Amino acid sequence: MKAIKLLGIVFLLICSSSFGQSGKLKRADKLYNSFSFVKAIDKYEKLIDTNFNKSYSMRKLGDSYMYLRKPKEAAEIYKYVVKQENVPEEYFYYYAQALRGSGDYEGSKIWMEKYKEKAGKDSRITEFFEKKDFISAMFNLKKQYSLSKINFNTEFSDFGAVEYNNELVFASSRDEGVSTKRKYAWNAQPFLDLYSVGKDGTVNQVEKINGDVNSIYHEGPATFSADGSKMYFSRNNYYENEKGVDKKGINNLKIYRADLINGKWTNITGVHFNNDEYSVGHPSLSSDGEKLYFTSDMPGGIGGSDIYVVDVQKDGTLGTPKNMGNVMNTEGNEMFPFIHDEGTLFFSSDGHVGFGLLDIFATISDENENVVNILNLGEPINSSKDDFSYYLSSEGFDGYISSNREGGVGDDDIYKFTRIPPLMLKGQIFDDANNEPIENAKVVLTDANGEEIAYFITEADGYYEHIVDRDANFVLEGTKEKYTKLSKEFNSFNLDREKELVVNLNVGLKPIEDVVLLADLEVIYFDLDKSNIRPDAAIELDKVVSLMKKYPGMVIRLESHTDSRANDQYNINLSNRRAKSTYDYIISNGIEVSRITEYEGFGETQLVNKCSNDVKCTEAEHQLNRRTEFIIIKMK
Repeated sequence: MKAIKLLGIVFLLICSSSFGQSGKLKRADKLYNSFSFVKAIDKYEKLIDTNFNKSYSMRKLGDSYMYLRKPKEAAEIYKYVVKQENVPEEYFYYYAQALRGSGDYEGSKIWMEKYKEKAGKDSRITEFFEKKDFISAMFNLKKQYSLSKINFNTEFSDFGAVEYNNELVFASSRDEGVSTKRKYAWNAQPFLDLYSVGKDGTVNQVEKINGDVNSIYHEGPATFSADGSKMYFSRNNYYENEKGVDKKGINNLKIYRADLINGKWTNITGVHFNNDEYSVGHPSLSSDGEKLYFTSDMPGGIGGSDIYVVDVQKDGTLGTPKNMGNVMNTEGNEMFPFIHDEGTLFFSSDGHVGFGLLDIFATISDENENVVNILNLGEPINSSKDDFSYYLSSEGFDGYISSNREGGVGDDDIYKFTRIPPLMLKGQIFDDANNEPIENAKVVLTDANGEEIAYFITEADGYYEHIVDRDANFVLEGTKEKYTKLSKEFNSFNLDREKELVVNLNVGLKPIEDVVLLADLEVIYFDLDKSNIRPDAAIELDKVVSLMKKYPGMVIRLESHTDSRANDQYNINLSNRRAKSTYDYIISNGIEVSRITEYEGFGETQLVNKCSNDVKCTEAEHQLNRRTEFIIIKMK
């Protein structure tokens, strides 16, 4: 009788990282999310070469080529992507656009038809063909971000949030105290000052920054050096209690620098290209401190206001400002630049085609760091109103924008955005008998149709980690020599799209040698009308004892049986004696009493063959019924 009861798959919540390839994928995604596509391509190609998360990496590789306006390269990748099982439908669309961008119009039509079959009517396709902008159309085809309000907005203007020492620094006109008598004529609000607050702070926790930065005129927004010791900020033309104006009497913006000394921002100085006759403002310092980006309407520009960059020398002096060029700057207004750690420049513009007034855009640069294209960040980052002051965290998954869109608290409000995050599958392969991790186990992830998506070889900790698609079915299979193969189906439907989620799936593999041993040990045999342990049975029982010592969590039950000879009650009593002698033998060899839940005799009630009363059988056939079996209750 086969009655081994085993525990197979255990679901546990874990908080553990995996090995190197997973880290490389995170790095590639960080570059992609910060629009550093040239660097991202190199990372994805290396991941594909190692066959790590190949399906996912192929998609991102094709997307990266498209954003760099390299449709031929993208098409070469997409032709394999669209053959993937359960590939997201938008990749039919992407492939069609890559083919069109490569001049293959017939091929493009074929794949556009396939996309329509999957997606149905989509107004963005029509808009795409009208504008012939396959980059923005591709980006806006699928929602990229979620947006939420922060806790410290007021009825006044709040904007320009940047992270600094685990806090947010931003500009606000909320000061209704002594500044109430000095309201800005343009919007009848108090003048702007710079404030700080914890990332999860509330209105009551907002404080003005310490030092000499805030004045009786406008300040903000600001940018900080990587070491936190220097700040560049915008302020009206007001320095050392003197107000400056241009020939028309206008008080323009200037950029000032401050140093952090004993916890206070002081030692205020202006940059050398400040000028009474035009504005310079909205500074953004690169993470290496070598470049400062800003907005200005200085003479010689392309439009109303343009984005400029200036080199920062090692001694802190600034070079000659350089216009960022006509790929970025238009005859309209470009302002509020933000340079990310990975080198992508974000800015707002009313000169590029957008959703409304000011929209937020990202620059796309080539391998020589020349801006070759700009990308509208789409909804919900952009709206029909003014959207500006984009800030992206170093990790590239969340940040802040400012907007005067409908539904806000006041004039301009600050919003936190989160890029819709990937779905992470994590888990551990472990020995089901002793809970120890299994090294060098092979983990294969396939889709619902059995096509391999990725595989991993576990390290000493037994963990694996992999990014998977949302809204799809999967099968995870774990294998290792001398262990049973185990598969588990799961899916990623109906999961929260606003948070970075982890699907935790631990898989216990059963040692094959123990399964075989236990199967062999299910039966020991007794002589006719005897209950003593035979020498051959003692050998088998010693194996049971050894196995139970190897697996301290193993708990068993003993069941003993007789053949049909002698009367029924006698056989019940005989089988109970046999069960007791087996129990005593195991306990006498050092196994705790609690690990044998019970021992019981069943007499001749559970014969394994035809040899019941009055049936003629050989001695060997009767011997099969004189046995004790070991039922495994648990192996933990």
